[in-house]
Amino acid sequence: MSLNNDDLKTAYRLMRTIREFEEIVNTEFLEGNVPGFVHLYAGQEASAVGICLTLSDGDKICSTHRGHGHCIAKGCDVTQMMAEIFGKSEGLCSGKGGSMHIADIDKGMLGANAIVGGAPPLTIGAGLSAKLNKTGGVAVAFTGDGGSSQGTTFEAMNMAVVLQLPVIFVFENNGYGEGTGHDFAVGSKDISRRAQGFGLPVSTVDGYDFFAVQDAMQVSLTRARSGGGPSVIETKCMRFYGHFVGDPELYRAANERQSLQEKHDCLQIFRARVIQSELLADEELDEIDTSVIAQVKDAVLAAKNGEAPNIDSLLSDVYVSY
Repeated sequence: MSLNNDDLKTAYRLMRTIREFEEIVNTEFLEGNVPGFVHLYAGQEASAVGICLTLSDGDKICSTHRGHGHCIAKGCDVTQMMAEIFGKSEGLCSGKGGSMHIADIDKGMLGANAIVGGAPPLTIGAGLSAKLNKTGGVAVAFTGDGGSSQGTTFEAMNMAVVLQLPVIFVFENNGYGEGTGHDFAVGSKDISRRAQGFGLPVSTVDGYDFFAVQDAMQVSLTRARSGGGPSVIETKCMRFYGHFVGDPELYRAANERQSLQEKHDCLQIFRARVIQSELLADEELDEIDTSVIAQVKDAVLAAKNGEAPNIDSLLSDVYVSY
């Protein structure tokens, strides 16, 4: 799919927003202003945006415990997301979900999920609904390399093939399942090839390259929308931060993070590509940077000034009566 200048600006804005959002959440958490636990997505922005850029609100995604980037890429409101992370009633889930359980059904974001391997089974339901109702929609499951080995994931892939559902399984291989290396934890050493055993067509791409991810997504998206069934995309992109904020990261090589930030920053790779190709100018990208920084700072200020959920709402939105 050919992307025009507006598409490219949108892609860069989304990636820059994710990066700025995660950097400031990291700072606020370390200062003790954010309750609960936080898992940062910085470094993997090209994966989320490359997958979600051409999805509609009617298409569904299911995320992971590292879900901020997926939320932003799918169009969730940044101010309401920040309020949710700060545990405020103005948040997308009224302050009850926090970092690991942000959802926005109106945007097709069915939720971040603290259960490892929790997204694939949920997308089976969303994909089956789209197929039976003939909506033309697709469902995307984001899963890490750790979650790729869960039984729930294997069962979901098998069922998607059996029922020929419009589901796309995205495995974001960031090198570590918590602190366990991918090469140790995945017996076949190859997530994509293992998925082929279920009868799924697969693509393995450089997750730092937005254009590579977007190209692979267009192939899978066309297949899913035309009734061709499910597929797998593995994006290889290591996270800049630890498994969680405060992770001592003893499993990393001494200079690994610095090397990643210097050589594999997807924002810099995107920026160099579009400038060299004369698709966008430095000034246009700088303007986006300035706008995004202001937007995220305003979101933090609004979150800090927000209201805590009222005790009377403790049991609302917890149980559903049928």
